[in-house]
Amino acid sequence: MTTTESLITIALVATATMITRFLPFILFPADKKTPAHVQYLGKVLPPAIIGMLIIYCLKDVKFFSESYGKPEIISVLAVVIVHVLKRQMLISIAVGTILYMFLVQAVF
Repeated sequence: MTTTESLITIALVATATMITRFLPFILFPADKKTPAHVQYLGKVLPPAIIGMLIIYCLKDVKFFSESYGKPEIISVLAVVIVHVLKRQMLISIAVGTILYMFLVQAVF
C-alpha cells in the first residue's frame, strides 16, 4: 500500500471504531428508557454467542484420531470447573488456554 492508502485505511478504521463506540450512547441516552427489544437482546445474546464460540472452537475436533479430542475435553472441563468455583471469566479463559496449550505441546 502507498502512504496515502495507508492513511486512508487508518482514518476509516478509526472512524468506524469511533462510530461503533459512540453510536449506542447517541441512540440510547441515559435519560431515556431503553426499548424492550434492546433489553431482550442484551439478555439473550451473550449466552447465544458463548454457545456459538464453543461450537466454533470444537468443530474441528477429531474424536476418532490419535488423541481422541482429549486435550479439548480436558480443557473445556477445566474452564467449566474454574468458572463455577471462581466466577471470573478471564481466569477461566486463561486456565483453559494455558492448560490446552500445555496438553497439546507437552502431553498429546
